Amino acid sequence: MKVLLVEPFFAGSHRQWAEGLQKESRHDIEILSLPGRHWKWRMFGAAVSLAEKALQLPIDPDLILVSDMLDLTTFLALWQKEGKKRPRVMLYFHENQITYPWSPDDQIVERNEQYGFINFTSALAADVIWFNSDFHRMSFLDALPGFLKKYPDFQSLHRIPEIEKKAHTRWLGLPLQELDIEDKPERTDSPILLWNHRWEYDKDPDTFFRLCFDLADRGHDFRLIVLGEEYKKQPPIFSQARERLASRLLHWGYAKSRSEYARLLWQADILPVSSQQDFFGGSTVEAIYCNNYPILPNRLAFPEHLDLNLHSENLFSDYEELLFKTERALKQVEAIRKYDFYRLFVSRYDWKQLAPVYDRELDKII
Repeated sequence: MKVLLVEPFFAGSHRQWAEGLQKESRHDIEILSLPGRHWKWRMFGAAVSLAEKALQLPIDPDLILVSDMLDLTTFLALWQKEGKKRPRVMLYFHENQITYPWSPDDQIVERNEQYGFINFTSALAADVIWFNSDFHRMSFLDALPGFLKKYPDFQSLHRIPEIEKKAHTRWLGLPLQELDIEDKPERTDSPILLWNHRWEYDKDPDTFFRLCFDLADRGHDFRLIVLGEEYKKQPPIFSQARERLASRLLHWGYAKSRSEYARLLWQADILPVSSQQDFFGGSTVEAIYCNNYPILPNRLAFPEHLDLNLHSENLFSDYEELLFKTERALKQVEAIRKYDFYRLFVSRYDWKQLAPVYDRELDKII
């Protein structure tokens, strides 16, 4: 099968997913993309540029696979305007702009709802829709009525069941086996806490570092690894934490390579996650795969990364419970270092496991 994968925002998890599927799928996948920057402009304008590029390709795809960053209706209109046959179309939602939380900047100026409406019309235009988690799928569908009711008339509420019928969950594929290393770092006597997320407000670094400050004030022995992508504009808590926790830091900042990233994940022990927004949580899954003990919010997609029949105690509902469960983990670090079931459970997200599933489902779409 010939698949044209169209990605307007070719960076981060979007790029990793596209390249992983291209590498592991048995289908012939060609990626058509634009650089991963200016995300708002990509949602408005990328369809025009990418349709022009697509029409110049010497392929006649059986399937067009696009991400949520594409204005699919405009892309297909330009595609068919040139007389091209419309193939089947699958839309993959990494995130969506209807349920994504407002940033501090959005709260200062009126939020532009047009980005969410592009997601809605793209969902209408697609033949099949995939979401990267059950939470993502259900939260999007649940939010659609309220979102559409914001408009004055002709709200198209009757189209929601149509979207629901063709919406499915297909977990995000990750190259987890790339994180396996032969020479794992030696464990320190002190337990090591880990942060390996983007340095942005939606990951709630304030709560994470509040936890670290409280643990230090209570006299707990621990060290700290802080990873993740930095930005020019980042929450001020990072500079405060770097100064206040300096004596406990083993690493601070972005890893220089994938191998260095893997080594640091394997060196850490405990993963307290404070994120307020994750439609899947790839960095969390990567850390769990490297045998970090997860302490996760009982919300968003995080419960899907645990076998809840065995590990519901790894979820927390409020800050006090997060603090209590992290203190308990610090005291039991020798025992949790020997337990690898969490790692085994999330290995189902590795491309070696998911690529055959994707391929079978793509066959069904055709």
